[in-house]
Amino acid sequence: MKIAVVGATGLVGGEILKVLEERNFPVSELIPVASERSVGKQVLFKGKPHTVVSFEDAIATKPAVAIFSAGGSTSLAIAPKFAEAGITVVDNSSAWRMDPTKKLVVPEINADTLTPEDKIIANPNCSTIQMVVALKPLHDRYKIKRVVVSTYQSVTGTGKAAVDQLFAEREGKADVPKVYPHPIDLNVLPHIDVFLDNGYTKEEMKMVNETKKIMGDDSIQVTATTVRIPTIGGHSEAVNVEFENEFDLSELVNLLSTAEGVIVQDNPKQFEYPMPLTAHGKDEVFVGRIRRDESQSKTVNMWIVADNLRKGAATNAVQIAEYLMRHELVDVTPAVA
Repeated sequence: MKIAVVGATGLVGGEILKVLEERNFPVSELIPVASERSVGKQVLFKGKPHTVVSFEDAIATKPAVAIFSAGGSTSLAIAPKFAEAGITVVDNSSAWRMDPTKKLVVPEINADTLTPEDKIIANPNCSTIQMVVALKPLHDRYKIKRVVVSTYQSVTGTGKAAVDQLFAEREGKADVPKVYPHPIDLNVLPHIDVFLDNGYTKEEMKMVNETKKIMGDDSIQVTATTVRIPTIGGHSEAVNVEFENEFDLSELVNLLSTAEGVIVQDNPKQFEYPMPLTAHGKDEVFVGRIRRDESQSKTVNMWIVADNLRKGAATNAVQIAEYLMRHELVDVTPAVA
């Protein structure tokens, strides 16, 4: 299957190439795509160099699927051109997520809503993806009433420049461009994305709105505080979930243990719990510190960790492409030279 990766030279784009290779996605031809300044550069895929091409040249090759990770403005401008050419777009930016005409997909939850007519498919926000993967089996069993989430998010969520800032500060360098308004090393910033008129950040409202759309239930109440911390392995979340119905804690843990894409790491006596360091490079969502909220009934606390560049971005997008291929929602015939 011909597949294009738009934004192939970026942090997430590179991870998409790695995930395609690791999951042995049947790529008959890889088409790496980037902005004009990167056209002609090369990226490695399966040990072989591939030359980066322009948007126009990529569309002309007619890939079956184009996975976008090139930012919202680029997606708004370019994704419709791919779609008009009959190419199915899986977009990592926030551009299409809350568009009522577009599906917002986490394969473990709602891939079955996809049809061949869905030519632009939105990949959710990284912090939302890992949370809903853990929440969905619990919602199906106990019905979620309210979610209170505080995140501890990796600098990789901001991009390569943020990683450079972190390590430059750690090394005492002063001549590296600043992505954040304050130092990030040895610091915590309660600020991800822009502040909105309601006092919340855009990232916080993404978690509120995207959770309802993915779960298909506007009655779920969500409030979020999103925080940037000096880690690079993945995002962590402290999640408090109130249910409509009472639950048995051992049954709840078993539901998580058997849920697709979830690994329970919950043995506090042996200091076993999810951490970015151990989630790094993995595709699963890790859940631990599972305990009843003793201050209120029908409520549980959990700690959820996932690699934000993997399940939070690249892996989820590739899993969508896998679903499209497996269910023949795109043309899987290899391109003929």
